[in-house]
Amino acid sequence: MRPSRRTTISVTALLLAGLAWGSAPASALEPTSGVTDLVKDIDQILSDARLAPGRTGVVVKSATSGEKLYAQDPDKILTPASNAKLVTSAAAVDALGLDYRFTTSVLSTGRRAGSVLTGNLYLRGTGDPTMLGADYDALAARVAATGVKVVTGKLVADDTWFDSVPLGTDWAWDDEPYYYSAQISALTASPDTDYDAGTAIVSVAPGDAPGKPVTVSTTPETTYLKIDNRATTGAETNVTIERQHSTNTVLITGTVAEKYDDWVTVDDPTGYAASLFRKALSKHGVRVLGSTGREATPAGAATVASHESMPLSELLIPFMKLSNNMHAEILTKAIGRKVSGAGTWSAGLAAVTSFGKANGMPTLRMRDGSGLSRVDGLTPDGITGLLIALRSKPWFSTWYGSLPIAGEPDRMVGGTLRSRMRGTPAAGNVHGKTGSLTGVTSLSGYVTSADNEPLVFSVMLNQFLSGSPKDIEDKIAIRLAQFSRTAPADVANVQLRQVQQDSADVECSWLKPAQC
Repeated sequence: MRPSRRTTISVTALLLAGLAWGSAPASALEPTSGVTDLVKDIDQILSDARLAPGRTGVVVKSATSGEKLYAQDPDKILTPASNAKLVTSAAAVDALGLDYRFTTSVLSTGRRAGSVLTGNLYLRGTGDPTMLGADYDALAARVAATGVKVVTGKLVADDTWFDSVPLGTDWAWDDEPYYYSAQISALTASPDTDYDAGTAIVSVAPGDAPGKPVTVSTTPETTYLKIDNRATTGAETNVTIERQHSTNTVLITGTVAEKYDDWVTVDDPTGYAASLFRKALSKHGVRVLGSTGREATPAGAATVASHESMPLSELLIPFMKLSNNMHAEILTKAIGRKVSGAGTWSAGLAAVTSFGKANGMPTLRMRDGSGLSRVDGLTPDGITGLLIALRSKPWFSTWYGSLPIAGEPDRMVGGTLRSRMRGTPAAGNVHGKTGSLTGVTSLSGYVTSADNEPLVFSVMLNQFLSGSPKDIEDKIAIRLAQFSRTAPADVANVQLRQVQQDSADVECSWLKPAQC
């Protein structure tokens, strides 16, 4: 039985309310059996006992007319988790443009005499989350190709494009070692083409005999992390790899029977990036005699080499398909830099909030760009309002293409929905954004009904005490794919793949290798 505080808007009230929006006359607004059945079925889905102690907000609208087909607590502020990325990503495209690229540059000051540069070499970043170890190597090769062999001054890391605040407001300190909560900097590095900025992959493999120490390596190769290896070779792999709080010491404990990889954050990504570049310079025969420093690049410094990222139109794919938190935060600071000249969370979030309010979201609270903050607040009515408003944007098709697609197994197509709703009418149909934190799950997006009517929906479930009830979201999405205004729905008992309980509190694609 549902708690009495819930409010489900009746079909008749919803349809009559449409008169105020200038929609069809009353004679055309008689409730249809299809809409009545939809309301009844969603009510039944939401009567699940797991939701009894929590808070639930659900809205379904026609994407073309804005007509509300279903609403339960539509205007309640709820924790969105990664549904926050819907507004962040759209605001980024609107403010920066699909052609926006991050630039990482090498600049110099002083005089050049033959192969000797008398002065400093500067590494200046603008936040590129796609910089790999190979990209820093390529920059170093370009410096060497100019004929420079000795730099008498320092290697200076310039991360002043953004402010120096590395972690978001309200982020949990005990999440800091995990790669979905990495530090944000204008200079950073990623270990792979998921572009998990500010992290490294730590790999362990069994030693040459049981009880012997395991072997450890990192990607990219770096001495910036200090490895404290206490793990041994054993009959099974039960290993913990964790960066110790406020340090770059990675403690490895347990047993290892086969190769195992884990992604860990680094403390101070600027120093990490500078260390990778300095090592690459040495590899290519460029000696920097001075230490590694940190300051802004002087005006008038000469550009020696530069690297541009992929355009934002392409970055949207790993960002949204894999729900990459660091991309959201870097883009938030980039928005602030573009709009107000300040690469800060406050400047970026002010612009994101303004964009949301101008595009169907009258009520929202954004404390970060990714949804890691539990103080972020969106309403299901606001999310569906945004989804409708975005359909008129000139860049909508590119942005829409970045959303995860239900049941599509390819990680860069299905994303965080790739294992959900397979073999149902929602598979290949629902394009949506997931969201997961402990006690929070959400799914919002687009679905085409059985009548070929485009719909938008938002399901936000908060403060449940059970394992993640994502199957409730899936049941609603499947029911919407079956929705017809005129024909009876063939609502079968669809067998849904259950999300593993150990993966319920994080996004599916945050698990490496993915377990869901």
